[in-house]
Amino acid sequence: MGIESRETLPSPNPLTLDGVEQLAKAKLPNNIYDFYACGSDEQKALARNEKAFDRLCIRPRVLRDVSDVDTSTSILGHRTSLPIGIAPSAMQKLAGGDGELDVARAAVNMRLNLTLSSQSTTSLEDVAQIRSGTEDAGVGTPPFWMQIYLYEDVHKSVNLIRRAEAAGYQALVLTVDTPVLGNRLAERRTAVTLPPGMELPNLERKPRSSETQPSINRLLMNAKSANEAKSLRAAAGSTMHSSSLTWEQTIGFLRSVTKMKIILKGIMTAEDASLSVEHGVDAIIVSNHGGRQLDAASSTIEALPEIAAAVQKKDYNHSGWWYFVLIGRPALWGLAYNGHDGVEAVMNIMERELSRTMALAGVKSVEEITKDKLGVVPPDGFGIARL
Repeated sequence: MGIESRETLPSPNPLTLDGVEQLAKAKLPNNIYDFYACGSDEQKALARNEKAFDRLCIRPRVLRDVSDVDTSTSILGHRTSLPIGIAPSAMQKLAGGDGELDVARAAVNMRLNLTLSSQSTTSLEDVAQIRSGTEDAGVGTPPFWMQIYLYEDVHKSVNLIRRAEAAGYQALVLTVDTPVLGNRLAERRTAVTLPPGMELPNLERKPRSSETQPSINRLLMNAKSANEAKSLRAAAGSTMHSSSLTWEQTIGFLRSVTKMKIILKGIMTAEDASLSVEHGVDAIIVSNHGGRQLDAASSTIEALPEIAAAVQKKDYNHSGWWYFVLIGRPALWGLAYNGHDGVEAVMNIMERELSRTMALAGVKSVEEITKDKLGVVPPDGFGIARL
């Protein structure tokens, strides 16, 4: 891949997500770790995603029966063991193991929601088979969703959408925050390309010589002038991410080609949350793309209060949506650390942290985790205020 792996460290059983990441970092080539870990520009949005939580605290209640804490919840009609799903991440075989298949096996074994990236290194049919195999066995199965980008010619995505529906995916997750790629400096310095024998089977096949080159979207990210960017767009035609999608046309188009649920990933404002309701999407994912797009964007947790208020004001039946989050990087670190078992180790760490925290906070179900349980630390002064 052009860069040698870091020296492999001993692999003790990690106790924290940070421990898993450090083991993954030691095993991965530098450019692959940076591809997953880094944000855009000065990585301010990436830092805000973590630092914003420092201003929040829990207001624990005591003398409550928390002898039987239940971490399960419902998401769009499906019951999952945790209010945590696995977010779409591209090219997971680069992280290690069997890539998407290992992640899917962990999701099924632990009854967790999974969203597959359209840029996966395993076909959507093979990933779906992991889930359908448990349906045949009568085991409670978690929902699997399919993520997509739409191209300038939206009809180029119809075949992929219909493949996902035929394979049994319950929802289509449209990423809406990538009219262009963010300025990802790590990728610009060392482009990530697929090694021989690794492909993107959900996308249209291209001659092998072009598959090993950066995509047109990444070439556009490297453009040194407006004229160069314009020329690249003109040459690419309908094969790059669309920058001309609109509410009226996009949602109507998706409804016309699939019966799957429609979810929008990348909503960061109350205005767009309200438009999501008005245009009848089934759910939204509050996301700043892991800090990989607009570096001046707020953190996701800071955006959440205004979005929740806007959605509730419109009486949107969100079916427990606000009790659900998606994680991306931790699952990749688990995959790099120890394949399928590593992904399960990550989710077990998160389950133990959540269950323990719920008990210490005095809540025994996810539905009891309400706004009044949180406080906000002021930037100056002393004391806390209710959220």
